[in-house]
Amino acid sequence: TVGQPAPDFTLTDTAGKPVRLADYRGRTVVLEWNNPGCPFVRKHYDSKSMQSTQEQWTRQGVIWLSICSSASGKQGHFERNALAEQLKTEGIHSTAYLIDADGAVGLQYGAKTTPHMFVIAPDGKLIYAGAIDDKASADKADIAGATNYVTEALKASMAGKEVAVKATQSYGCSVKYAVKK
Repeated sequence: TVGQPAPDFTLTDTAGKPVRLADYRGRTVVLEWNNPGCPFVRKHYDSKSMQSTQEQWTRQGVIWLSICSSASGKQGHFERNALAEQLKTEGIHSTAYLIDADGAVGLQYGAKTTPHMFVIAPDGKLIYAGAIDDKASADKADIAGATNYVTEALKASMAGKEVAVKATQSYGCSVKYAVKK
């Protein structure tokens, strides 16, 4: 919930290293739910919009954690080595790409779509949750006229101002969670 402490988690990155959210306390963190096979994710990666946004903010000290909660055998799930190669090809600029194959962290955050974005302030509170932008389409041409909610939240937060738009409806492909039995 926006305004509440972001739930802590530990996930493994593409190199097999554990990454813990709590290790970034005191830093601004972006969580980006990702599925490389989703056309809405493709909109932002094929246009290089997501990578340029990642690079812009990580250069300013923001921690950007891309997370894939796709279950084994579902769209977006890759084995670690294949995923590392995919990310290299994409030119991704996130701090780490994390694997959440059991979906526990995605469910804890309520991630519904890819992309689904969350911004966490240095005090550990969630300050934005929702869509990457205000153009709910898979058309790359829509990026030029879109308001990037994540960029707006980061600008406000880093300037010591309150985030104007704290929550929006995310859009994209549904997260491909494992079926619970």
